[in-house]
Amino acid sequence: MDVIAYNPQRGRPETITAQFTDDTTTRFDATGNSEGVSMIIDLNGDLLIIRDGSDYPIIIYDVSREGINYNRRKAGELYKQALL
Repeated sequence: MDVIAYNPQRGRPETITAQFTDDTTTRFDATGNSEGVSMIIDLNGDLLIIRDGSDYPIIIYDVSREGINYNRRKAGELYKQALL
């Protein structure tokens, strides 16, 4: 599926292809917080983080779901750090 995601290395949104399958995706229950992480997806050695709000998903390079222990809080921290 094509997704528009923010690429912090290029400083702009771009269209990527992501596979939303049980093998590549961890989904989290909604928190009601627009900054809460709703999904993390493995992308060939990188990580795509999707939040509940209307922000773009963000690509985090050289990180996997396993690398952050499938942890919602760690994903949220990476999301914020990538925007600094």
